[in-house]
Amino acid sequence: MATETKKYEVTKNSVIGELIREVPGAQEVIKKYFGNGCFTCPGINVESITFGAAMHNVDPEKMMADIKALQKENG
Repeated sequence: MATETKKYEVTKNSVIGELIREVPGAQEVIKKYFGNGCFTCPGINVESITFGAAMHNVDPEKMMADIKALQKENG
């Protein structure tokens, strides 16, 4: 019997580092909106999408929509 994997729920409070680990392709979305600097910043493991969006003057809703679209593509 196949085991069902739980889909990671993306919210504005999702931690950026967690997104990268849980959602295949999320790293490219983060790079698109925030640049490469996030990947060397220690805050990646505690900062949320909302915090990152505020720091980079980005609409968190657009970023979340891109990540959720990835989830749909990947089943």
